[in-house]
Amino acid sequence: MAFDFKKEYKEFYMPKAEPAIVTVPKMNYIAVRGQGDPNDEEGDYKAAIGLLYAVAFTIKMSKKGDHRIDGYFDYVVPPLEGFWWQESNGRGGIDYAHKEDFHWISVIRLPDFVTEDDFKWAVNEATKKKKQDFSKAEFLTVEEGLCVQCMHIGSYDDEPSTVYMMHEFMEKQGYELDITYKRLHHEIYLSDARKVASDKLKTVIRHPIRKKG
Repeated sequence: MAFDFKKEYKEFYMPKAEPAIVTVPKMNYIAVRGQGDPNDEEGDYKAAIGLLYAVAFTIKMSKKGDHRIDGYFDYVVPPLEGFWWQESNGRGGIDYAHKEDFHWISVIRLPDFVTEDDFKWAVNEATKKKKQDFSKAEFLTVEEGLCVQCMHIGSYDDEPSTVYMMHEFMEKQGYELDITYKRLHHEIYLSDARKVASDKLKTVIRHPIRKKG
């Protein structure tokens, strides 16, 4: 059976629908940066997702080719994730009524055995096979550290209610929000919005925090 990140790392990928404090370790990602409304069918976000999955599956299927990755084991490609902000609201605020103002880093987690050289090989391989420009794809390392997170069930537009609950919880626990240029609003998409009703979508929401004072 292939390794499944959601099952093996439940603390980070399958939290309960109530806030919790977690310490998130360093993780490596395939990343594509951009800005604009993620719902725009002709926008950068849709194109970015295509780039991410092409590289992700090139790495996963390397087992069938000539390129051998040290320590490789079969695995399920992890879910799509994203780091989001809006310059107009500062790093701590999100205005869902103005999605055109979004800046984002769309990511898919890499297994720990994938090195930056393996990543570069996959980008070159995808470029040759797809005859497409993959120069926007980058190898990104993020160590989120101390965070508050919660499973949000429902429409993306209804996220503010879950965020409010998270912030209320963290304050009672003696923490405060610590969103900065390096620590961002983070979402993990466990549902396919094309196939799941909006009121049943499952999204992990994660915010960086620090002890008060």
